[in-house]
Amino acid sequence: MTVIIGMDPHKRSATIEALDPTGKVLATGRYGTDNAGYAEMLTAGERFPDRIWAVEGCNGIGRHLAHRLVHDGETVIDVPAKLSAQVRVFATGNGRKTDTVDAHSVALAALHAPNLRRVEADPELVALGMLADRRDELGRSRTETVCRLHRLLLELIPGGAKTFLSARQARELIAQITPSDAAAQVRLRLVVELIEDLETVDRKTKAADKELRQLVTDRGSTLMDLHGIGPSSAARLLADTGDIRRFRDRDRFASWNGTAPLDASSGDQQRHRLSRAGNRKINRVLHIMAIVQLRNRTPGRVYYDGRRAGGKTSMEALRALKRRLSNVIYMRMLADQRRREWAGPGGQSGTTTDSSATGSNPHTDPSDKPHPGPNKQANPTPTPMS
Repeated sequence: MTVIIGMDPHKRSATIEALDPTGKVLATGRYGTDNAGYAEMLTAGERFPDRIWAVEGCNGIGRHLAHRLVHDGETVIDVPAKLSAQVRVFATGNGRKTDTVDAHSVALAALHAPNLRRVEADPELVALGMLADRRDELGRSRTETVCRLHRLLLELIPGGAKTFLSARQARELIAQITPSDAAAQVRLRLVVELIEDLETVDRKTKAADKELRQLVTDRGSTLMDLHGIGPSSAARLLADTGDIRRFRDRDRFASWNGTAPLDASSGDQQRHRLSRAGNRKINRVLHIMAIVQLRNRTPGRVYYDGRRAGGKTSMEALRALKRRLSNVIYMRMLADQRRREWAGPGGQSGTTTDSSATGSNPHTDPSDKPHPGPNKQANPTPTPMS
């Protein structure tokens, strides 16, 4: 009998509840996340020889506990917070939250959802994920710094500075400024400090890109060969996707990343609408890739123009392009993983030929395919459901 142990994780505590296949509560408990508390929780779980840990938010607050369990040889599945929230409403009749109720909802969600992702703590992918997060933080920090710099320069220079401003260009602008009063002196000093901050962020960003590029290459990935995919985007794709074969086909991958449109047909009216579900970080990677391709004469631009000529609006054509690029990335990652397995440890990767935005089958139009429903893995995680 497989027992599901649902967990509501927090920074310093975790509440668990064990359910049998019929939904009967077998045990509950609240434990600390320090070494002593974690050991007690693990001992409590070992009462059930055949067990699966269901942890809420394994890409967020639950990651630290999920990875510790995986390292200790436990089977862990990731329960999305949205899924457990829906189960909580049906299970309690209201949206009230307590740690015990949350743990119960997580366990119920895992009990009745057969295709949840199994957590695998690959050290290389974990490192890529952390560095990709750090690179995103640096990007946001640079944007904030430049915005503050523009605000002050507008008060020092009539008309302000140009939109895309580098630290060197900012220094050249203020070189000719002579402050006329105390306020101008403070503004100028703050501008100099912001320029120094901008130079520091740019230096760290350059170093982060270099490290990510090396790690992605060492992984045997050729994602950066695709137009619009840089080191940070490639690292994000590798870290968040994990084993690409967990997606049965490219439609399942598109459903997961939110580029597959949702079927909103009713009666004789056949239509689809934008999906706002899925992994939004990967969806952002695809959006950036699409925008970069549109700025250049690429197969993606040709495909977009063709969709516009066919009567699609600019947003509809862009969404269709993102759906097509999802297919390209899926095929590239699948080929890279196969090549990596064939080469074995230390093997050298070759090249592929599916880098165009139109994919390997230009006559197929997957942009109009509906959302395929719940993600089905190639190797689904075993659950206690019969």
